[in-house]
Amino acid sequence: MLALLRPYIALYKHYFWQIVIGLGLAILTLFASVFLLSLSGWFLASTAVVGVAGLYTFNYMLPAAGVRAAAIMRTASRYAERLVDHNTTFKILAYLRTLAFKKILPLSANQLSQYQKADLLNRFIVDIDALDHLYLKLFSPIVTALVIIVLLFVGLSYINFPIALIISMVLTTTLLAIPVIFYYAGKQLGEILAKQQSEYRALLVNYLQGQAELTLFNAQDRYRSKLDKLESDWLYHQQKQSTLMALSSALVVLIAGFLTLLVLWLITQYTLSPLVALFVFVCLASSEILAPIPTAFIFLGQVLASAKRTTALFDQTPDIQFVEQGSSIDLTTAKLRFEDVCFSYPNQPFAVLSHFSLTVEAGKHIGLIGKTGCGKSTLLNLVTRAWEPTSGNIFINDIPINQLDEPTLRQAIAVVPQVITIFSDSLRQNLLIGNPNASDQQLMDILHQVGLSKLISTNQGLDLPLGQGGRSLSGGETRRIGIARALLHNSPLMLMDEPTESLDQQTELQIIELIKNYDKTLLMVTHRLTDNPLFDQVVEL
Repeated sequence: MLALLRPYIALYKHYFWQIVIGLGLAILTLFASVFLLSLSGWFLASTAVVGVAGLYTFNYMLPAAGVRAAAIMRTASRYAERLVDHNTTFKILAYLRTLAFKKILPLSANQLSQYQKADLLNRFIVDIDALDHLYLKLFSPIVTALVIIVLLFVGLSYINFPIALIISMVLTTTLLAIPVIFYYAGKQLGEILAKQQSEYRALLVNYLQGQAELTLFNAQDRYRSKLDKLESDWLYHQQKQSTLMALSSALVVLIAGFLTLLVLWLITQYTLSPLVALFVFVCLASSEILAPIPTAFIFLGQVLASAKRTTALFDQTPDIQFVEQGSSIDLTTAKLRFEDVCFSYPNQPFAVLSHFSLTVEAGKHIGLIGKTGCGKSTLLNLVTRAWEPTSGNIFINDIPINQLDEPTLRQAIAVVPQVITIFSDSLRQNLLIGNPNASDQQLMDILHQVGLSKLISTNQGLDLPLGQGGRSLSGGETRRIGIARALLHNSPLMLMDEPTESLDQQTELQIIELIKNYDKTLLMVTHRLTDNPLFDQVVEL
């Protein structure tokens, strides 16, 4: 268990002082709560004992001021503690999500194919969110409780050492025993819940995105019943976990009640002064010390399952490795050469490409045509090293691409893929993906060239929000933004996969003419014969 959580616990060293401040505030908050309750109990008991006769002899002002000060301190420190702890936790979660993205980014298409999008989303959101339990609900409450128990023992031992020792021993024993009991009670339940939550998210996303296909094949009701069954099982296990949490709360209250009765009986053997109330109310306040501990360990099984899934993601080594210091290459022009390239997808009985050779001279435009599934898009993916050839080599300017470092290869190639990704951001930011250093004037010029002038004709201009997935754009506009990115990239080699799909004939001819005017080496996948005037050569696969 510790080995699994150690990498995540190690992250806390980057936020050492924030954690120390948060723990200090948590200790101050809990101490103020116990002090407030115990002082109030002693104060009320003392005023009852002295009665009216003590109106002029008993100091009412000092205890009253202490009660007010403790109440204010409790409220202020609680607010500050929540502010510091949650800020620290959010920074750790943000770091983990950034790290997860950095780990996923270099993975090959083959490695990513084992994950559904919903599964990756679940690991990004739910699994990493679950790790906030480590500090907020596990580490902080235990450390705080231990410190408060020590402070109580030191403070109460000056009044009555045997009673202080008994209180401390009962609280410490409970603090050590309850985590073990409720960890094993909730471990299997937590693992089941983590798994069901992931499955439910994946199933729900598929259900929502696949409405057209489910309706077409009359499978909507069957799929929905499968979703409902999983949801019912999930809710059942959530109810079991809630029952376990209620049981843990009841046990803490029972222990606090038992400790109160025990101390009440013992203290009356020594004195019948108002100090009886002080000890009794300290025992009653002990439930606040112990209350967060069982819940934290009930969720620990779920945290461990999430940590295991997250670690599996972090521990993957990319199949495709880039050299640290690659060969130098001239990026003003690009000659592309395929030499005896063979490729087959994993676990597939047939080869997609078999001994394929082709030379694309610098500045030439080559079209790739052929039936669906013959390997046209695969060929482009081999150039970008999304996949590696089974055998053979690919060269840019007579240098094997596996001898180029990643930044050099990325700079040498501009890609217009079949699916253009539009981010939920402004038009400017979506274009700057092609060239982060491009000026606003360059962005506007390229938009005019690809026929998207109307997008900047509004008052918002380049700040126009495109919405999630570019929902405000048509299919043709989305594709032209992809083309604009590739042209902004300023690379000598362009790879295009059906760039004129979804375009009307007039816009298509405009884009073809635009591409012809750029002095770049071009390898384009197409099914449309109207593209042929663009090409110096057409290769059929």
